[in-house]
Amino acid sequence: MKESAAHREPLPLDSTAQLLTRITAQLGTQLKLVSLNGTRRPMTPKPPPPPPPRPALVAVAHGSRDPGALRTVTALLERVRELRPGLDVRLGHIELNEPLLPDTLSGLPDGGGAVLVPLLLGRGYHVKYDLPQAAATAPHLRTRIAAPLGPHPLLVEALYARLIEAGWRASDAANRGSGVVLAAAGSRDPDSAADTRRTAAMLSERLGGVPVVPAYASAAAPTVPEALRALAARGRHRVAVASYFAAPGRFAAQSIAAAPGVAAAPLGAHPAMARLLLLRYDQALAARSGAIRRELATA
Repeated sequence: MKESAAHREPLPLDSTAQLLTRITAQLGTQLKLVSLNGTRRPMTPKPPPPPPPRPALVAVAHGSRDPGALRTVTALLERVRELRPGLDVRLGHIELNEPLLPDTLSGLPDGGGAVLVPLLLGRGYHVKYDLPQAAATAPHLRTRIAAPLGPHPLLVEALYARLIEAGWRASDAANRGSGVVLAAAGSRDPDSAADTRRTAAMLSERLGGVPVVPAYASAAAPTVPEALRALAARGRHRVAVASYFAAPGRFAAQSIAAAPGVAAAPLGAHPAMARLLLLRYDQALAARSGAIRRELATA
C-alpha cells in the first residue's frame, strides 16, 4: 500500500536550508550572466593551462685536456643563453671533462625533457652510439638527439670569419697560388668523412672558388702535412689552414702547428655557432612534433 501524505515524515529543517542555499546560489550565478536589458552575457572562458616547460638544451662536448676547451664551450653556451633567455641550457662531456653527460642528465628533474645537441661537426661514432647510450641511462627523461652541427652554412660563415681574423684576405680568391686545408679531427666512419668533404666544398664556394682540401688529425687520410704537399704540387703555395674544430685541443693545436702561414683559430664561441646550436635544438623539437602528428593521423 502507498503511504498516505498524512503519515509522511516532514523534510528535515537542515536539509531544507541546504536546498534553499543551493537554489539561491544557482539563481545568483544565472543572474550574473543576464544584463539589465535582459540579454545573456557570454560566459568568460577559463584561461588555458600554462604550457609545459620546454626541454632543456644539453650541449654535448667531446672533452679535452686543454683548459681552453672548457672555457671556450662555456663562453659559447653563454651566447646561447643570451639568444634564448629562459631556456635551460646545460653542458655534458663525453669524456675527459666534468660534468660528464650521464651526470648532467641525472641532474635534470624526473619527467622532464632534454634535447642532446652534439658540439660535433659531423656524423660519427659519438653521435651514432655514445649519445644514444647516454640517453638510455636516463629513463626518467624524455630525450631527443639533435643532428650534429655540420655540414651547415652557419659553420661555413664561422670558418670564413676565423680565416679573415687570421689574415686571409678577400683578394686571395683571385690568386692562383691560394688554397685552404680544412683540418678536421677525423673518423673511421665514412659518413663523417662525407660531411667534412661537403663542408670543404661549401667553404670553397664561400671563398670564391679557392681549392679547399679536407685533411685529418687522426683516423683518416690525408693528414694536414699531406694535404699541404698536395696543394703545393698543384702550384698552390699561399695556403691557409682552417680549423674545423669546435674548441681548442690537441688535434687543433697539432693542425695549426703544421700551417706554413695563415692558421685560423677553432670555431669556438663565434655567434654563428650559438645560432646553429639553437637551430639544431629547434629542429629536433619540430621533428618530434611532426612524428607525433603523423602517428595521430594514422591511428
